[in-house]
Parts: sequence; C-alpha cells; structure tokens
Amino acid sequence: MKLIEAADYADMSRQAARMIIEQVKEKPTAVLGLATGSTVLGVYRELAADHRQHGTSYRLVRTVNLDEYVGLGPDHPNSYRHYMNHHLFAQLDIPLHETHVPDGLAADLGEECRRYEQLIDALGGIDLQLLGIGRNGHIGFNEPGTPFSSTTHVVELAASTREANARFFPSLDDVPHYAITMGIATILRSRRIVLLASGEEKAAALARLFEGIVSPELPASALHLHPDVTIIADQKALSLIPKEQRQVDVP
Repeated sequence: MKLIEAADYADMSRQAARMIIEQVKEKPTAVLGLATGSTVLGVYRELAADHRQHGTSYRLVRTVNLDEYVGLGPDHPNSYRHYMNHHLFAQLDIPLHETHVPDGLAADLGEECRRYEQLIDALGGIDLQLLGIGRNGHIGFNEPGTPFSSTTHVVELAASTREANARFFPSLDDVPHYAITMGIATILRSRRIVLLASGEEKAAALARLFEGIVSPELPASALHLHPDVTIIADQKALSLIPKEQRQVDVP
C-alpha cells in the first residue's frame, strides 16, 4: 500500500481527482468503480471543474457503482443513482447508459447481484476503484464479518452504518435496512484501488487498518491483499496514527 498524506479535505479531493483524470487520459475507455457519500463529493466537484476548464472527456468511459439501497428507485432523492446523476454524471460528457448502479427495486435481488457481477466481467473489469471507509471499517456496504470471498450480494446494514447515514434522510427510520453491494472479492479484482479517508470520525477505523491485521472483522483490511492500493487521507483522519507508524504493509 501507498499512503498519500493530504493537508485537508480539499487537498485530498484534488489528489484523488488527479489520479482519476490521469487514468482516463491514459485509457479513454477506462472502467471506473465509483463510490458515494460525503467523502467523495469533493472529488466529483474537482472532476466536474476539470471537465469544464480543460475538457477532459468521459465519452468512452464506463462506470460501475459500489452499491445501492434496497427499496429506493433511481428517482428517489436518497438513492445512489440519483446521487451520481446529480453530483457527477450530469456534469460530464459521459453517456448515461454507460453508467451502472445496482437496481434497488429489482424483483429478484439475488438475480440482480448475479447480473451485476456478470456486467463487471463483461466490461473487462474495473481499472480504478474509488473507496471510502466506514466508521466500522466497512468498504462498500461490506460490514464487519463479511467473508473476503464475497461477490455482489444483499447486506443488512449495521446499526452504526444506518446511524451514520441518517443525516441524509428525514429521520433514522427512513434509512433502508438493506443494500446491494459489490463484495470484497469483487472490489479486490479491480486493477487499482484508491481509498479516501477524511475527518476525525474516520481516524479510529484508519488506525485499525494501519495495524496491519487482516481480518473480516475489519473489512478494509482485505486491501492489504491487493497489489496496488493508494490511501489518500487528511490530517484529521491520520490523527490517531503517530508519524513513525504510518506504514500500512502487513508485517
């Protein structure tokens, strides 16, 4: 793993956007794995600004998102499809039919999970996967205890995850209990992975990741098994890790 220490959220966002822009320029037909939530909003603002100012084109890019809430359709303001359309896709020249998010309204959720896995394979795999890290160490919606062998599946969201996401909903009761998420094995098949961490609320999970212990109880620790992972974290997220201990390779 490689660590990039960012000064703050804005710096983290710029550095992550730069990596994505470089990926798209190097391979115009790149498959990007995308995430949602507050951590990546700054990245998407940077990508939109670069597209307007410098004309970086996404016309041939394909995207696959990590997850979607079960029970929320694409027009629901809290669905991840709506989030992506609003915050990123509408700001770029990417064809909307080349952007993919799991179908939270699928009649057969198991079949939808299988379809999504097949889609990723048909696209040739993910070139660069963007990740955040949950307060409990989840990646995607893979909660603690998720087997590293998991592929796209339906997950019951942990109480801590629902509470963390309640700020986006009218109340905690409105937060869905289930989601479709790429599995850990699906994520690890990506050629490159970029994990972002910002803020004191992510410091404890990041400190556990830096301990180097690989266990399903910390889903993000599976990233130690991948050959090309870059972590970009701001100083608040790194606050519990002494500078001399900021090494993330497994001992």
